[in-house]
Amino acid sequence: MAVKALISLLGIIGFAFMEAGVMGSSPQFPSMFVFGDSLVDNGNNNYLNSLAKANYVPYGIDFKEGPTGRFCNGENLVDVLNEFLGLPLLPSFATTSSGSTAGKDIVHGVNYASAAGGILDESGLNLGDRYSLRRQVQNFEITLTQLKTQMNGNELNQYLAKSLVMMIFGSNDYLNNYLLPSIYTTSLTYNPNDFADLLINKFTPQILALHGFGFRKFFLVGIGPIGCMPNLIATGLAPPGKCVEFVNNWVQIFNVKLRALVDQLNRNHSTGTIFVYGNSYGAFSDVIVNPSAYGFRVTDRGCCGIGRNQGQITCLPYSFPCSNRDQYMFWDAYHPTQALNRILAQRAYAGPRSDCYPINIEQMALL
Repeated sequence: MAVKALISLLGIIGFAFMEAGVMGSSPQFPSMFVFGDSLVDNGNNNYLNSLAKANYVPYGIDFKEGPTGRFCNGENLVDVLNEFLGLPLLPSFATTSSGSTAGKDIVHGVNYASAAGGILDESGLNLGDRYSLRRQVQNFEITLTQLKTQMNGNELNQYLAKSLVMMIFGSNDYLNNYLLPSIYTTSLTYNPNDFADLLINKFTPQILALHGFGFRKFFLVGIGPIGCMPNLIATGLAPPGKCVEFVNNWVQIFNVKLRALVDQLNRNHSTGTIFVYGNSYGAFSDVIVNPSAYGFRVTDRGCCGIGRNQGQITCLPYSFPCSNRDQYMFWDAYHPTQALNRILAQRAYAGPRSDCYPINIEQMALL
Protein backbone atom coordinates (compact mmCIF):
# COMPACT_ATOMS: atom_id res chain seq x y z
CA MET A 1 0.00 0.00 0.00
CA ALA A 2 1.27 3.50 -0.84
CA VAL A 3 0.72 4.76 2.72
CA LYS A 4 3.20 2.22 4.07
CA ALA A 5 5.78 3.28 1.51
CA LEU A 6 5.51 6.87 2.73
CA ILE A 7 6.01 6.13 6.43
CA SER A 8 9.80 6.03 6.36
CA LEU A 9 10.06 9.20 4.28
CA LEU A 10 7.60 11.09 6.45
CA GLY A 11 9.27 9.87 9.63
CA ILE A 12 12.44 11.77 8.70
CA ILE A 13 10.57 15.03 9.20
CA GLY A 14 9.69 14.20 12.82
CA PHE A 15 9.43 17.31 14.94
CA ALA A 16 11.20 19.52 12.42
CA PHE A 17 8.05 21.21 11.12
CA MET A 18 6.91 22.12 14.60
CA GLU A 19 10.35 23.38 15.61
CA ALA A 20 10.49 25.49 12.44
CA GLY A 21 7.42 27.37 13.59
CA VAL A 22 4.55 25.75 11.72
CA MET A 23 2.14 27.27 14.22
CA GLY A 24 2.77 30.64 12.64
CA SER A 25 2.53 29.48 9.03
CA SER A 26 -0.47 28.75 6.82
CA PRO A 27 -2.79 25.96 8.03
CA GLN A 28 -1.57 22.43 7.37
CA PHE A 29 -5.18 21.33 6.78
CA PRO A 30 -7.86 23.64 5.36
CA SER A 31 -10.12 22.62 8.23
CA MET A 32 -10.73 20.14 11.03
CA PHE A 33 -14.05 18.53 11.90
CA VAL A 34 -14.32 17.09 15.39
CA PHE A 35 -16.71 14.37 16.57
CA GLY A 36 -16.50 13.21 20.16
CA ASP A 37 -17.40 13.55 23.82
CA SER A 38 -16.58 15.81 26.76
CA LEU A 39 -12.84 15.44 26.22
CA VAL A 40 -13.23 17.72 23.20
CA ASP A 41 -16.67 19.34 23.65
CA ASN A 42 -16.23 23.10 23.32
CA GLY A 43 -19.76 24.22 24.12
CA ASN A 44 -22.35 22.13 22.30
CA ASN A 45 -23.91 20.92 25.55
CA ASN A 46 -24.51 24.52 26.64
CA TYR A 47 -27.68 24.43 24.56
CA LEU A 48 -28.94 21.00 25.61
CA ASN A 49 -31.07 19.92 28.57
CA SER A 50 -28.12 18.10 30.09
CA LEU A 51 -26.45 17.63 33.45
CA ALA A 52 -23.12 17.40 31.61
CA LYS A 53 -22.21 21.06 31.27
CA ALA A 54 -19.10 23.12 31.96
CA ASN A 55 -20.20 26.66 31.11
CA TYR A 56 -19.44 28.08 34.54
CA VAL A 57 -16.39 28.90 36.64
CA PRO A 58 -14.03 27.40 37.67
CA TYR A 59 -14.14 25.71 34.24
CA GLY A 60 -12.21 27.91 31.84
CA ILE A 61 -10.29 29.62 34.63
CA ASP A 62 -7.13 29.54 32.47
CA PHE A 63 -8.86 29.89 29.09
CA LYS A 64 -8.72 33.23 27.32
CA GLU A 65 -12.48 33.23 26.72
CA GLY A 66 -13.38 32.03 30.21
CA PRO A 67 -15.95 29.25 30.76
CA THR A 68 -17.19 28.24 27.32
CA GLY A 69 -18.36 24.69 27.92
CA ARG A 70 -14.89 23.11 27.76
CA PHE A 71 -14.40 20.51 30.47
CA CYS A 72 -11.00 21.84 31.43
CA ASN A 73 -9.28 24.69 33.21
CA GLY A 74 -7.95 25.89 29.85
CA GLU A 75 -7.41 24.47 26.37
CA ASN A 76 -8.69 21.03 25.49
CA LEU A 77 -6.95 18.59 23.17
CA VAL A 78 -8.44 20.04 19.98
CA ASP A 79 -7.57 23.62 20.94
CA VAL A 80 -3.89 22.70 21.26
CA LEU A 81 -3.93 20.73 18.01
CA ASN A 82 -5.39 23.77 16.28
CA GLU A 83 -2.33 25.74 17.35
CA PHE A 84 0.03 23.11 15.95
CA LEU A 85 -1.91 22.99 12.69
CA GLY A 86 -2.17 26.76 12.26
CA LEU A 87 -5.97 26.71 12.57
CA PRO A 88 -8.11 29.07 14.66
CA LEU A 89 -10.30 27.85 17.50
CA LEU A 90 -13.18 25.86 16.02
CA PRO A 91 -16.77 27.00 16.52
CA SER A 92 -19.15 24.61 18.24
CA PHE A 93 -21.93 23.28 16.04
CA ALA A 94 -24.67 24.52 18.34
CA THR A 95 -25.05 28.26 18.81
CA THR A 96 -28.53 28.28 20.38
CA SER A 97 -31.04 25.66 21.45
CA SER A 98 -32.25 25.48 17.85
CA GLY A 99 -29.50 27.10 15.76
CA SER A 100 -26.14 26.06 14.40
CA THR A 101 -22.91 27.68 13.25
CA ALA A 102 -23.13 28.91 9.67
CA GLY A 103 -21.58 31.23 7.12
CA LYS A 104 -17.88 31.96 7.06
CA ASP A 105 -17.51 30.61 10.62
CA ILE A 106 -17.50 27.04 9.29
CA VAL A 107 -14.72 27.45 6.73
CA HIS A 108 -11.98 26.15 9.07
CA GLY A 109 -14.14 23.37 10.47
CA VAL A 110 -16.71 22.71 13.16
CA ASN A 111 -16.72 20.90 16.51
CA TYR A 112 -19.72 18.59 17.00
CA ALA A 113 -18.52 16.92 20.23
CA SER A 114 -20.99 16.49 23.05
CA ALA A 115 -20.36 15.63 26.69
CA ALA A 116 -21.89 12.24 27.64
CA GLY A 117 -22.21 11.32 23.95
CA GLY A 118 -21.23 7.82 22.98
CA ILE A 119 -21.02 5.40 20.09
CA LEU A 120 -24.29 3.86 21.28
CA ASP A 121 -27.31 6.15 21.12
CA GLU A 122 -28.36 5.28 24.67
CA SER A 123 -24.98 5.92 26.32
CA GLY A 124 -25.12 8.95 28.61
CA LEU A 125 -28.92 8.97 28.78
CA ASN A 126 -28.59 9.12 32.57
CA LEU A 127 -27.15 12.64 32.19
CA GLY A 128 -29.87 13.98 29.92
CA ASP A 129 -29.69 15.24 26.35
CA ARG A 130 -26.50 14.82 24.35
CA TYR A 131 -25.44 14.34 20.75
CA SER A 132 -24.52 10.71 20.17
CA LEU A 133 -22.09 9.71 17.41
CA ARG A 134 -24.97 9.11 15.01
CA ARG A 135 -26.53 12.48 15.80
CA GLN A 136 -23.19 14.27 15.38
CA VAL A 137 -22.81 12.80 11.90
CA GLN A 138 -26.33 13.99 11.12
CA ASN A 139 -25.37 17.45 12.37
CA PHE A 140 -22.45 17.46 9.96
CA GLU A 141 -24.92 16.98 7.12
CA ILE A 142 -26.42 20.36 8.06
CA THR A 143 -22.96 21.91 7.81
CA LEU A 144 -22.36 20.15 4.50
CA THR A 145 -25.50 21.72 3.07
CA GLN A 146 -24.12 25.12 4.06
CA LEU A 147 -20.70 24.38 2.57
CA LYS A 148 -22.34 23.54 -0.75
CA THR A 149 -23.56 27.13 -0.95
CA GLN A 150 -20.00 28.45 -0.51
CA MET A 151 -18.07 26.21 -2.93
CA ASN A 152 -18.63 24.56 -6.27
CA GLY A 153 -18.56 20.79 -6.50
CA ASN A 154 -14.89 20.43 -7.37
CA GLU A 155 -13.78 22.91 -4.71
CA LEU A 156 -15.85 21.15 -2.06
CA ASN A 157 -14.46 17.73 -3.00
CA GLN A 158 -10.88 18.97 -2.69
CA TYR A 159 -11.65 20.81 0.55
CA LEU A 160 -13.17 17.74 2.22
CA ALA A 161 -10.46 15.41 0.95
CA LYS A 162 -7.74 17.60 2.46
CA SER A 163 -9.53 18.29 5.75
CA LEU A 164 -8.86 16.41 8.97
CA VAL A 165 -11.56 14.43 10.77
CA MET A 166 -10.94 13.70 14.44
CA MET A 167 -13.15 11.19 16.24
CA ILE A 168 -12.83 10.46 19.96
CA PHE A 169 -15.51 8.15 21.32
CA GLY A 170 -16.00 5.21 23.63
CA SER A 171 -15.39 6.47 27.17
CA ASN A 172 -19.08 7.16 27.81
CA ASP A 173 -20.05 3.78 26.45
CA TYR A 174 -18.19 2.38 29.45
CA LEU A 175 -18.53 5.10 32.10
CA ASN A 176 -22.14 5.97 31.35
CA ASN A 177 -23.40 2.63 30.11
CA TYR A 178 -21.46 -0.62 30.62
CA LEU A 179 -20.26 0.30 34.13
CA LEU A 180 -23.75 1.29 35.33
CA PRO A 181 -25.63 -2.04 35.57
CA SER A 182 -28.32 -0.44 37.73
CA ILE A 183 -29.34 1.69 34.73
CA TYR A 184 -28.14 -0.17 31.62
CA THR A 185 -28.36 -3.87 30.78
CA THR A 186 -25.33 -4.05 28.47
CA SER A 187 -23.01 -5.64 31.06
CA LEU A 188 -25.62 -8.33 31.64
CA THR A 189 -26.05 -8.94 27.91
CA TYR A 190 -22.47 -8.69 26.64
CA ASN A 191 -19.14 -9.90 27.97
CA PRO A 192 -16.30 -7.37 27.58
CA ASN A 193 -15.14 -8.79 24.25
CA ASP A 194 -18.64 -8.85 22.76
CA PHE A 195 -19.34 -5.34 24.03
CA ALA A 196 -16.19 -4.06 22.31
CA ASP A 197 -17.37 -5.80 19.12
CA LEU A 198 -20.74 -4.08 19.47
CA LEU A 199 -19.06 -0.68 19.75
CA ILE A 200 -16.82 -1.28 16.73
CA ASN A 201 -19.77 -2.53 14.69
CA LYS A 202 -21.72 0.65 15.51
CA PHE A 203 -18.70 2.92 15.03
CA THR A 204 -17.71 1.64 11.59
CA PRO A 205 -20.84 2.67 9.60
CA GLN A 206 -20.58 6.24 10.89
CA ILE A 207 -16.92 6.47 9.87
CA LEU A 208 -17.85 5.18 6.44
CA ALA A 209 -20.71 7.65 6.23
CA LEU A 210 -18.25 10.52 6.71
CA HIS A 211 -15.98 8.95 4.11
CA GLY A 212 -18.96 8.82 1.78
CA PHE A 213 -19.45 12.57 2.19
CA GLY A 214 -15.92 13.10 0.89
CA PHE A 215 -13.53 13.04 3.87
CA ARG A 216 -10.27 11.18 3.31
CA LYS A 217 -8.13 11.86 6.42
CA PHE A 218 -9.29 10.34 9.69
CA PHE A 219 -7.72 10.40 13.15
CA LEU A 220 -9.52 7.83 15.31
CA VAL A 221 -8.60 8.14 18.98
CA GLY A 222 -8.67 5.15 21.29
CA ILE A 223 -9.98 5.18 24.86
CA GLY A 224 -7.55 6.24 27.57
CA PRO A 225 -6.95 4.36 30.85
CA ILE A 226 -10.26 5.41 32.39
CA GLY A 227 -9.61 3.07 35.31
CA CYS A 228 -7.07 5.66 36.45
CA MET A 229 -9.54 8.56 36.53
CA PRO A 230 -10.18 10.07 39.98
CA ASN A 231 -13.83 9.05 39.67
CA LEU A 232 -12.99 5.38 39.19
CA ILE A 233 -10.30 5.44 41.87
CA ALA A 234 -12.82 7.03 44.24
CA THR A 235 -14.98 3.89 43.99
CA GLY A 236 -12.48 1.96 46.10
CA LEU A 237 -12.43 -0.87 43.56
CA ALA A 238 -8.62 -0.76 43.44
CA PRO A 239 -5.95 -0.93 46.15
CA PRO A 240 -4.57 2.43 47.36
CA GLY A 241 -2.31 4.01 44.76
CA LYS A 242 -3.55 1.72 41.99
CA CYS A 243 -5.87 2.07 39.01
CA VAL A 244 -8.99 -0.04 38.49
CA GLU A 245 -7.24 -2.50 36.22
CA PHE A 246 -10.22 -4.58 35.12
CA VAL A 247 -11.76 -1.43 33.61
CA ASN A 248 -8.49 -0.61 31.85
CA ASN A 249 -8.36 -4.16 30.53
CA TRP A 250 -11.87 -3.81 29.11
CA VAL A 251 -11.14 -0.60 27.23
CA GLN A 252 -7.91 -2.08 25.90
CA ILE A 253 -10.00 -4.78 24.23
CA PHE A 254 -11.82 -1.99 22.40
CA ASN A 255 -8.55 -0.25 21.52
CA VAL A 256 -7.07 -3.39 19.99
CA LYS A 257 -10.16 -3.79 17.85
CA LEU A 258 -10.10 -0.12 16.83
CA ARG A 259 -6.49 -0.40 15.68
CA ALA A 260 -7.42 -3.53 13.72
CA LEU A 261 -10.28 -1.56 12.15
CA VAL A 262 -7.79 1.09 11.05
CA ASP A 263 -5.76 -1.60 9.29
CA GLN A 264 -8.90 -2.95 7.62
CA LEU A 265 -10.07 0.49 6.49
CA ASN A 266 -6.66 1.34 5.04
CA ARG A 267 -6.61 -1.95 3.12
CA ASN A 268 -10.09 -1.40 1.76
CA HIS A 269 -9.65 2.16 0.51
CA SER A 270 -7.64 3.90 -2.15
CA THR A 271 -4.24 5.51 -1.76
CA GLY A 272 -5.79 8.94 -1.29
CA THR A 273 -7.44 7.87 1.98
CA ILE A 274 -5.70 7.45 5.33
CA PHE A 275 -7.08 6.24 8.66
CA VAL A 276 -4.89 6.71 11.74
CA TYR A 277 -5.24 5.20 15.21
CA GLY A 278 -4.41 7.54 18.09
CA ASN A 279 -3.02 5.56 21.02
CA SER A 280 -4.24 7.81 23.82
CA TYR A 281 -4.05 4.87 26.22
CA GLY A 282 -0.31 4.50 25.69
CA ALA A 283 0.45 8.23 25.83
CA PHE A 284 -1.69 8.74 28.93
CA SER A 285 -0.24 5.70 30.68
CA ASP A 286 3.30 6.86 30.01
CA VAL A 287 2.57 10.07 31.89
CA ILE A 288 0.96 8.18 34.77
CA VAL A 289 4.02 5.93 35.12
CA ASN A 290 6.52 8.79 34.75
CA PRO A 291 4.69 11.89 36.07
CA SER A 292 7.75 13.79 37.29
CA ALA A 293 9.30 13.56 33.83
CA TYR A 294 6.39 15.63 32.55
CA GLY A 295 6.21 18.04 35.48
CA PHE A 296 3.29 16.44 37.32
CA ARG A 297 3.10 15.79 41.04
CA VAL A 298 -0.54 14.70 41.45
CA THR A 299 -1.93 11.86 39.31
CA ASP A 300 -4.83 10.38 41.26
CA ARG A 301 -7.14 13.27 42.15
CA GLY A 302 -8.84 16.21 40.52
CA CYS A 303 -7.71 19.80 40.85
CA CYS A 304 -11.33 20.65 41.60
CA GLY A 305 -14.13 18.35 42.60
CA ILE A 306 -15.83 16.92 45.64
CA GLY A 307 -15.39 13.75 47.67
CA ARG A 308 -12.82 11.00 47.72
CA ASN A 309 -9.88 11.77 45.41
CA GLN A 310 -11.79 14.96 44.59
CA GLY A 311 -13.42 12.76 42.02
CA GLN A 312 -16.90 11.79 43.16
CA ILE A 313 -18.49 15.01 41.90
CA THR A 314 -17.13 17.31 39.19
CA CYS A 315 -16.39 21.01 39.71
CA LEU A 316 -19.30 22.77 41.33
CA PRO A 317 -20.09 26.35 40.28
CA TYR A 318 -17.78 28.90 41.87
CA SER A 319 -15.79 26.26 43.74
CA PHE A 320 -12.11 26.93 44.37
CA PRO A 321 -9.69 24.72 42.40
CA CYS A 322 -6.10 23.99 43.32
CA SER A 323 -3.60 26.74 42.63
CA ASN A 324 -0.86 24.53 41.16
CA ARG A 325 -2.95 23.31 38.23
CA ASP A 326 -0.01 22.56 35.94
CA GLN A 327 1.16 19.93 38.43
CA TYR A 328 -2.12 18.01 38.25
CA MET A 329 -2.92 15.51 35.51
CA PHE A 330 -6.66 15.72 36.14
CA TRP A 331 -8.71 18.87 36.27
CA ASP A 332 -11.85 17.22 37.63
CA ALA A 333 -13.19 13.72 38.19
CA TYR A 334 -12.82 12.73 34.52
CA HIS A 335 -10.95 15.27 32.42
CA PRO A 336 -7.30 16.23 31.87
CA THR A 337 -5.84 19.59 32.78
CA GLN A 338 -4.64 21.95 30.10
CA ALA A 339 -1.08 20.89 30.99
CA LEU A 340 -1.82 17.27 30.16
CA ASN A 341 -3.80 18.18 27.04
CA ARG A 342 -0.72 19.97 25.68
CA ILE A 343 1.36 16.82 26.11
CA LEU A 344 -1.26 14.55 24.55
CA ALA A 345 -1.78 16.93 21.63
CA GLN A 346 1.94 17.15 20.90
CA ARG A 347 2.19 13.36 20.85
CA ALA A 348 -0.80 13.11 18.54
CA TYR A 349 0.68 15.74 16.25
CA ALA A 350 4.29 14.60 16.03
CA GLY A 351 4.58 11.43 18.08
CA PRO A 352 6.20 8.14 17.08
CA ARG A 353 4.40 5.15 15.62
CA SER A 354 3.62 3.89 19.13
CA ASP A 355 1.48 7.01 19.65
CA CYS A 356 -0.04 7.30 16.17
CA TYR A 357 -0.43 4.34 13.84
CA PRO A 358 0.58 4.12 11.04
CA ILE A 359 1.57 7.82 10.89
CA ASN A 360 1.02 10.95 12.98
CA ILE A 361 -1.09 14.04 12.26
CA GLU A 362 1.86 16.09 11.06
CA GLN A 363 2.64 13.39 8.51
CA MET A 364 -1.04 13.14 7.48
CA ALA A 365 -0.91 16.78 6.49
CA LEU A 366 1.79 16.01 3.93
CA LEU A 367 -0.28 13.40 2.09
